[in-house]
Amino acid sequence: LAGDMPTRDLFDGVDTTWARVPGGSDVARSIDAAIASFNAQDVAASMPALLAIRRRVAALPTDSLVADKRAQLDRIIQACVGLEVDTVVDRAEAVPGETVKLHHRAVVHSRVPVRWTATRLASGHGANGKAVDLRADQPVVRESSWIVPAGTPPSQPYWLRRDGTAGLFAVDDPALIGRPENPPVVAVEHVFEVGGQSFVVGTEPMTATDSTSPGLRRRLTVIAPVSLRFIAGVQLFAPGATRPVIVEVTAARAGSAGTLQLDAPAGWTVTPGSQRFRLGAAGEHAQFTFTVTAPPRPVTAALGASVEINGRRFDQQRVEVRYDHLPLQVLQPSARAKALSLELATRGHHVGYVPGAGDEVPAALEQMGYAVTPLTGADLTADRLRGLDAVVIGVRAFNVRTDLAERLPTLFAYVEAGGTVVAQYNTLDRLPESWLPPFVLHLSRDRVTNEHAPVTILAPGHPVLTTPNAITPADFEGWVQERGLYFPDRWDERFTPILACSDPGEAPLKSGLLVARLGNGYFVYTSLAWFRELPEGVPGA
Repeated sequence: LAGDMPTRDLFDGVDTTWARVPGGSDVARSIDAAIASFNAQDVAASMPALLAIRRRVAALPTDSLVADKRAQLDRIIQACVGLEVDTVVDRAEAVPGETVKLHHRAVVHSRVPVRWTATRLASGHGANGKAVDLRADQPVVRESSWIVPAGTPPSQPYWLRRDGTAGLFAVDDPALIGRPENPPVVAVEHVFEVGGQSFVVGTEPMTATDSTSPGLRRRLTVIAPVSLRFIAGVQLFAPGATRPVIVEVTAARAGSAGTLQLDAPAGWTVTPGSQRFRLGAAGEHAQFTFTVTAPPRPVTAALGASVEINGRRFDQQRVEVRYDHLPLQVLQPSARAKALSLELATRGHHVGYVPGAGDEVPAALEQMGYAVTPLTGADLTADRLRGLDAVVIGVRAFNVRTDLAERLPTLFAYVEAGGTVVAQYNTLDRLPESWLPPFVLHLSRDRVTNEHAPVTILAPGHPVLTTPNAITPADFEGWVQERGLYFPDRWDERFTPILACSDPGEAPLKSGLLVARLGNGYFVYTSLAWFRELPEGVPGA
């Protein structure tokens, strides 16, 4: 690198003082004097000096640095005066065209004379209220309202408004990049006069404080009049096959009525073209069935749902993020489903599923045509297992369930009689050394994080790779997030390793798919991330 080496820090030789601003030296001297005379027991006593500094800064040439310093100085003055300003909105969510009521409150906690001269929208519209002098610790209130413009789009984080690429968000407005959240739907400006100078204090309308969660106020969010949801996020078709696709419409407001449409790319057929709906009450929902026919060839496509209401089109789904320590977050992505047309052979019809920590694999199995029966540990009896073609154990089930260990003999007896059991990954958490008798299986923390990592087939002739579908390297294309996690590092000799993969520069992990013959059946342990791939509609999964 060119330039002198720094001796103290990276800013050696870089002028960060007011001297870099034309006319800034006088400002610097005034700031030094104000700091020297500052009294923490009487901060309002600094007001004359701060107002004088503000006049000097206002006379400086405008650039981004000076503008930032002006804003900082105004916040310091507001704090020294003890001025609190707040705007409360009467609801957290509004539909375009609705009117929201705004409750403005200002109070000053010092004897410094402050006059509240106006309240207006940041756009400059809607100024109201006559000038009023604020008295120490005596709140003053103003009321106003705002009509959400009919063309306002439903709120959505700016980085989620468009589809991105791998590892990158797509943002239309570069000025938003770096902001932790969207700008306010509507910003309010309050104009005050202090010491003959005019100050603007901005507020964002927020909901009132809830006594049960005083710190969790919500921002005003613009929502669609209805939300849409595909009952199944992945729709599986045989090439040329026809099947029903169901869309649920939920009203955000009473009396929501319009036309629902299912959108599909060229080559897919949808009937009917649209359906009318009317929902009488807020929260009411209804399901509408469309008949969709896939092209006569393997293909992946996106299905979309949208409604037309009063001449405007909306396609929003509603996703709520709820945590006790956070305000409710509402996401409104476009309502979509993934449609897959592919050749898929299946064996058997009835699958039992033992849930673990939670996943969406059962819904994927149902899309394949299986009838899925949820099972508890108490259901793992010979009579209950007898009618099942296979049993699948959910992710981390051995970590979160206490009713599996004692039922393993019955489960393995089912395997010996010709059944198939597939156990998905577990972690080391609360897992005893001998957790899977009669097998020895020791887990590690090894994982393959690169979802595109090459996969080597170790046992190409094994039935698991040939029956009922032939598995090839192409089936490992298009995976999401990762290949697998918590791969075993030691396993019983009765297991046959089927596949190997690894992150770049690391040794191959051969235990992503382990298959053991036991009597007339098979026990399969897999660390591959089926719980991610199947719900995402990855064809090879």
